[in-house]
Parts: sequence; structure tokens; C-alpha cells
Amino acid sequence: MTKQLSQPSDQQRQWWREAIIYQVYPRSFLDTNGDGVGDLPGITAKLDYIASLGVDIVWISPYFKSPMKDFGYDVSDYCDVDPLFGTLADFDALIDKAHRLGLRIMIDQVMSHSAEDHPWFKESRSSRDNPKADWYVWADPLPDGNPPNNWMSVFGGSAWQWDSRRRQYYMHNFLVSQPDLNFHHPEVQQAHLDSLRFWLERGVDGIRLDACNFHFHDTQLRSNPPAVNRDTATVSDVNPYGMQAHVYDKSRPENLAFLQKLRSLLNEYNAVAIGEVGADDSLAVMAEYTADGDKLHMAYSFNLLVPNCSAEYIRKQVEQFEARVKGGWASWSVGNHDVQRVATRWGGPDAPVAFAKMILAMQLSLKGTPCLYQGDELAFPEADVPYELLQDPYGITFWPEFKGRDGCRTPIAWTDDAAAHGGFTSGKPWLPVVAPQLARAASVQEQDPESSLAFARKFIAWRRALPQLTRGGITFFDAPEPVLALRRDLEGERAIVAIFNLGGEAASFTLPQVAGAEQMQGYGLPGDVQGDQVRLPAYGAWFGLLPAGQ
Repeated sequence: MTKQLSQPSDQQRQWWREAIIYQVYPRSFLDTNGDGVGDLPGITAKLDYIASLGVDIVWISPYFKSPMKDFGYDVSDYCDVDPLFGTLADFDALIDKAHRLGLRIMIDQVMSHSAEDHPWFKESRSSRDNPKADWYVWADPLPDGNPPNNWMSVFGGSAWQWDSRRRQYYMHNFLVSQPDLNFHHPEVQQAHLDSLRFWLERGVDGIRLDACNFHFHDTQLRSNPPAVNRDTATVSDVNPYGMQAHVYDKSRPENLAFLQKLRSLLNEYNAVAIGEVGADDSLAVMAEYTADGDKLHMAYSFNLLVPNCSAEYIRKQVEQFEARVKGGWASWSVGNHDVQRVATRWGGPDAPVAFAKMILAMQLSLKGTPCLYQGDELAFPEADVPYELLQDPYGITFWPEFKGRDGCRTPIAWTDDAAAHGGFTSGKPWLPVVAPQLARAASVQEQDPESSLAFARKFIAWRRALPQLTRGGITFFDAPEPVLALRRDLEGERAIVAIFNLGGEAASFTLPQVAGAEQMQGYGLPGDVQGDQVRLPAYGAWFGLLPAGQ
């Protein structure tokens, strides 16, 4: 008699909806060889720490061979580890230990562009008739010698760079040294899928797709119109990139078919994909890219990575996504390697630990898969990196109005020993380890049951036991700024109400929807509800269970 294998439930197939992602920026995590730059063995050495947080997926920013002009987001070999970070054997060891700890590994895939040092580009630029001549986006100049259109680079200036070898312009959405690949060429798509298969075969569990709406361009090379509403979520307000409506240089409809090919490959390995979306209407693109279960599993945007944020703004982002989505899924991130640390960005230069605790709880209470950035569990503030120590070309270009991304990329302080660079390296760190972060070092917080680190561990464990917070629907209540009030519903479970005071002053108000709610225990934040009267201290929060059927 043939044994009938049970089919996984929908909940089991969609495990990633209940997961938490933790982003590791390898350069700044832990250096094991004294060269001042973090490496793969350093990540492996700290996997026990990551697992202790209670997260599920470790997203590792690029470690591929690269000239490092954009710190690994300019790839020169998609199928090898840069010696700066270690070897393929080091990567295999990382995968093995992660899986033994119950952690899944997600790697960055930078498909829209490569490094100019990549053999593909070297061949492409050598002539107009070589086998890879059309693998990149090339265009003839206008009769007056100008670029073919008005497209701009995210990092400043024209998106076109003159190449004297081919006597044509090539497109670069980012640095001049990051030429854009031509995804209209089927061989380019297949080459990337083959490279991805290489890593999936090594045991990778998922990918984070960098700049995933930048793959395709308008083949007619039409100029972008002026922006009706300036995009300040994706770029700072000093960058003219936000002055255009980017309808022809990215977010093109042809990308949907490629994402379906990508999903088919990932399905072979039960691997997941999260896409980074930077668009004029990021929520619409997120909804489109995650719809129907045949493209990305989830997507995130820069919409909650903005400089300032109100309760009403957060509510608006989630509600608009939910109104547009067709069975898709969001990943809400409030910090990563591209933006100022959230403790400083939203809480100010002297934000207390209480602020970081509340923001973490708020992020983990939204509907979606949370993505945490290394150091946010330690309530790290933004580092002040002086101009002479800047490494980021983005910041160097727009200094001093925009200081770039180095302030959120400084090394993790594992100890409070300044002489030892916070336990990060025995050498000279590539960016300084700063005093405000040394004061909140991991070793210091390990000894403090009231620390941000202790709170993160407890709250993540508390959340995991509540399916309403991982799989439930979401609605919001009207509440006075700066209070965010929401409800999470799941069939067969009592609804949870969560209320957050995003401000530095106490808030008291009436909220009829909480009348009869039972205060929950164990979430670790101060707040009180009596009847329909809500009282929250600065950066306080309150969780309650509504009566069955309410």
C-alpha cells in the first residue's frame, strides 16, 4: 500500500508571514582577521546571538566579489565571495551553523546593475558587435552630443556616462561604476537565474532583491516628465532625482514576467524572496509585485524609512497598501543600511531607550513580516561620522546637507571597551566605533534585565505566541497625535487592540473601542486603560484583548 504524504497547510507553506527578518551588514558586524572590516566568519561567530533574539531569517548584505565602490552593491562576480569577507568554505560553514540553530539565510541579489569590473561589462564595452554587446543599456548621443534623455542617477547627475570605447552612453541608475544590465535581453535574465541557482544549491533559503523595480527600462528611451509630487521617501530633498516622475527608467511592466520566472526558480527550493521597492508610488508597486502568489513573496519600500513620521502617516501607509494588495504581503522596515538609525531619525539625538522599545513593539504589531536592522535591538543612535572619515560616495557628493549612509553603518559595539573598538576588530575599523553606541554595547545590555536587548528578546517571544499579531488582519482607530491605535483580528481568536504613544509627553484620551477590553500581560511597556479612558506615559503602549465577538 502506497503511503499518502500529507500536504502542508496554507499556514505551513506561508511560514515567512510569521517570521522576523534580521539584517546583517557584513562590513560592520564582526571582524575576525584584524583588517578592520567584518567578515563571514564573524557572522558565523555571532549566529548564537542572532538566534537568541528569536528571529527567523538572517538577511546578509552583499559579500560577493566587488571593487567595493558601493561596498558590495557593485558586483564583479555573482558566484564567489570577496576575499575581504572570506571564502566559499566560510559561507558554507555559515549556512551549516545557521541551519543547525534553526535560522534561515537570505542573501542580497543585486541584479539591476553590476560593477564596471564585471567580465560581462568589460566584454560589452569592447565593441558594438561582441556576444555581450547588448547585455547592458547602451545608447547613441543626441546630435549635439548630449545624453539620449533626461534620466537621472539616484546618486546625483545624469544616469548616462559616455564611453569612449563604444562611443556611446551607458546607463547607470546609481554610481557611474555601476552600469545597468539590459533585462530586455533574455540571456541577461538567464545569467542571473543561473547565478541565483548557484547559491540556492548551497542551501540559501531566500533572497532580498535589491532595487527590484529597476530591472527594466523603456526601450524608446523617452524622457521622464516632471514630478507632480516630489519623491522624498526614496531620496533626500537635496537630491534632484526626486524632481522627476520616474515612469520610463524603472517600474516598467515587463518586470512582472521576470519576477514570475524568479518565483518559479525559488519554488524549486522552497525559498522566499523579499523585494526592495523605491518608486514614486511604492505602495502600488509593492502590491503589484506581491499579488497572486506568483511573483515576490513580500516587498518593502522606503515609506517607513522617512526622516519624520507621525502616527497618521504610519496608519496611512499600511491602510493604502492593504487597500491595494491582492493577497500579497508587506515587510515593514523602520531601519536599514541606507537610512539614518530610527532611534535618531524619529526619536531625536537624545532619544531614550524607552523610545526604541516602543518603536520595536509598534513595528512588530503591524501586519506584515518585520525586518530589523542590526543594532536596532540595542537602541543604537545614529553615529556622527566626520567628513574626513566618510566612506560613502553618496554622502560625499551631497555633503553637508546630506551626510550619506555611514552613520547607520558604523560597526557593532559588542563590548564597551573603546580601546578594543567595542570588540569589533583588533585592527583599525573601516568606520569609527562611536561612544554613544559603546555605552549601549551588547555586553553591557546582557547584564541589564531592563535593557533594550532584553526587551527585544522578551517581546519577540511574546509576539510569537499570538497568531493575531503574526497572521491577523489589521484596522486602525482614530486617536489623537502622536498616538497610533490599531486592532488585529484573526478568526477563532479574540481581537487584540494595541495603542502606542509615539511622543515624548504623556497622553490621555477617550477611545470607546477599548471599553471592556482585558489588559494583556508580558509585553513589557507601561500604559493603562480604565473603561474607555487611555493613559499612556511618554513612549508608552498598551495591549488588550477584546471580549469574544466584539
